[in-house]
Amino acid sequence: MYNLVRYNLVPPLFLVFFTGITQWLVAAGNPDRQFSISCLLLPGSLFSWTVVFVFLLWSFLSLKVPAKTFLGPATPAGYIPAYSANGVQYYLISLAAYLATVLAIPSLPVTIWHQFDQIISSLNIFSLILCIFLLIKGHNFPEVPEGAKTAPLLYQFYAGIELHPRLAGVDIKQWTNCRAGMMGWAILTLNFAIASIQLNGFKLGPIVNAFLINIYLLKFFYWETGYFNTLDITLDRAGYYLCWGCLTWVQVFYTFSAYFLVAHPTKVSNPGAFAILVFGLLSVLLNYMADYQKEKFKVSGGECSLWGRKAKFIPVEYKTHEGKTKKSKLLISGFWGLSRHMNYVFELMLALSWSLPALGYGNFPFFYFGFLLILLVHRTFRDDEKCLAKYGEGWREYCKQVPYRMVPFIF
Repeated sequence: MYNLVRYNLVPPLFLVFFTGITQWLVAAGNPDRQFSISCLLLPGSLFSWTVVFVFLLWSFLSLKVPAKTFLGPATPAGYIPAYSANGVQYYLISLAAYLATVLAIPSLPVTIWHQFDQIISSLNIFSLILCIFLLIKGHNFPEVPEGAKTAPLLYQFYAGIELHPRLAGVDIKQWTNCRAGMMGWAILTLNFAIASIQLNGFKLGPIVNAFLINIYLLKFFYWETGYFNTLDITLDRAGYYLCWGCLTWVQVFYTFSAYFLVAHPTKVSNPGAFAILVFGLLSVLLNYMADYQKEKFKVSGGECSLWGRKAKFIPVEYKTHEGKTKKSKLLISGFWGLSRHMNYVFELMLALSWSLPALGYGNFPFFYFGFLLILLVHRTFRDDEKCLAKYGEGWREYCKQVPYRMVPFIF
C-alpha cells in the first residue's frame, strides 16, 4: 500500500494540486484577481517572459563567473559534485542591481505586482519544460549512471532521476534551489514592500516583512556551501519536487505574505511592527547561534566549550561508499542537547515574525508558517531515517541522549 501511494498516487495528485494552486494563491492575495480554471492556461506576457528570462539568465551566469570551488560530499557511486562558492557576492550584487533598476524604472515594483499572475505562468511553463528535460537527460546522458530509473515514469518526473545533473558546466540544483529560488524570494519580497509603499504610503510593516526575510536569506547565502550537505542536495534528486518547487512554488508561496500586504495594507502600528522586528531578529540570532555551535564543534573536532562547559558527544561509526569505516561525533551539548532540531524551532519563530505584519486579515498570511511547520516536522522523520541507516546503533544511542525531535519536552 505504501509503495502504491508513494509511486502511483502522490505524483499525479501533487502535480495537479500544486501546479494548479499557484494561480489560486495569486488571486487569494489580491482581491482584484478572480481565480478560474482559465487562469491555469495563461501563456505569460511579453513583460513576464522578459522578467523571467533576464532573472534566470542572471542567476545562471552567476555560476559561470570565476569563483572559489566548493566540493560537496561524494554520492554512493563516488561522484563528487563541484559548486561555485560566491553566494554572498551574488546576493548583494543582485539586490544592488534590482534597486538600481527600480531607480531607473520607478513603476517596476507595481508593474511586477500587477503582472504577478503572468510571471507565475511563465515560471510554471519554464519549470515544467526544465523538468521534462531533466527526465530525458537522466535517461539518455546522465552525469553518472546512478539515476533512479526503476520507478514509474511519472514518479521519475516528480522526484527526479539524477542527484547532481549539470548544464553547460553549472550544477542545476545550485542554480534552481539557490541562485534562482532563494534570490527570487529575496527580490520579490523587497519588490512587494516597495510596491506597498508606493500604493499605500509609508508603513513599517511591509518593510519589516522584507527586511526579516532578506536577513534570513543573507544568512542562507553566507552559509550556501553548508546547504550542499543537507537532504535537499545529498538525498533529493533533480525533478519536479525540487526544481519546479524552487523556481515556481517558492516564488508564489514563500513570498505570499509580502504579496498579500500590497493589496491589504498592514493593520499593525509602527511600534507594533518594531516589536515584531525585535522578535524576528532574536529568532535570527538564536538560529545563527545554533548553527555556530555545530560549526564550532565540527571545526574543533569536538574539543570546545558550549555554554561554559566542555562539549559532550556520542562517538559513532559509518561506512563510506568505498566500504571504509570512519568515525564521527554527534553533538549533545548546547542547543543540540535540548532537541535534535532546535534550529527548526528558531526557523519557525522567524517565519511567524515575518507573517505577523499581516495580522488581522485571517489565516491567509500565515500559510507559509503552517507549510513550514509541516515540512520541518516531516523532515525530522526523514533525517532520522537517513541517520539511522548511516550510523546504526550509534544513532539509537544519540536519540536516547537527545529524545526530543524539535521542541524540548513536547516533540
